[in-house]
Amino acid sequence: MKLKNVLIVVKELEKSKRFYHELFGLDVLLDNDGNAILTEGLVLQDEKIWKKLLKKEIVPERNSCELYFEEPDIEAFVQKLETLYPSIRYANRLMTHSWGQKVVRFYDLDGNLIEVGTPMGCGNSESALKQ
Repeated sequence: MKLKNVLIVVKELEKSKRFYHELFGLDVLLDNDGNAILTEGLVLQDEKIWKKLLKKEIVPERNSCELYFEEPDIEAFVQKLETLYPSIRYANRLMTHSWGQKVVRFYDLDGNLIEVGTPMGCGNSESALKQ
């Protein structure tokens, strides 16, 4: 078995496609009636479809999962984030963990949690697991 995609729910598909392209360079592979498959396996689904299928309300900023990206030049990424989306909501601003990894956590336009961190080397990963 193989994990193929991760799906997140969005209110405005076009705005979300632009958000993920501008910040992370993700391109649309397939755009099919309220579902957009992006590069790297991320799927955006229109909130109306999700609500119809599950018959449940969407709870933004639930903080039960996150999308994780790595970026070596994290300071430049944060500057780009603040330039393109000055009203972005942060879970935590740029910080450095005790094991040396720099991370920033923020919410996308629909309250989905995103973490961007500097790449972890093999030696650093063992330290991270001990935390």
